[in-house]
Amino acid sequence: MIETQRFTLREVNDSDIVYIHKGLSNRALTEFYDVHFDTLEETKEQMEWYADLKKNGTGMWWCVFDKETNEFCGAGGYNGLDRNHRKAEIGFWLLPEYWGKGIMKEVMPKLFELGFEDLNLNRIEGFVVSDNVKCKNALNKINFHYEGTMRESEIKNDKLISVDIYSLLRSEWEK
Repeated sequence: MIETQRFTLREVNDSDIVYIHKGLSNRALTEFYDVHFDTLEETKEQMEWYADLKKNGTGMWWCVFDKETNEFCGAGGYNGLDRNHRKAEIGFWLLPEYWGKGIMKEVMPKLFELGFEDLNLNRIEGFVVSDNVKCKNALNKINFHYEGTMRESEIKNDKLISVDIYSLLRSEWEK
């Protein structure tokens, strides 16, 4: 369990499927994501993904809860964990009603601490669809550095899209 002043994070488990579905069935939230699940049954695929990350040692994700109300706010964590190269990709999403409330700014430093200290990472990466301005602004606020754009590198809804690369290095975090 991870705690901040206002939030509690606990590892995602199978019983969280209702929470995960609430987020990943919301079109406002998944507009720029590779996943969207209309049904609880479909969401089992995402739950298997979380379980595989942990089982294979390639990542881990947490549910974020408001400490006062115990309401589910979103989820975040690591995937693509590469221990040889000491790097991982970070992901984070919030239910739309929690956007703009400073949650990422409060929670992400705890995830960075876990990544740099417990996982011994040197680099945390963020990959963002170039049109996702809100996410890019959020990464800038938590001191990620823009590294470049992979132009027309993926296909979503039968359209070529570009993806921006951001990173935070251990040396930048330790300052």
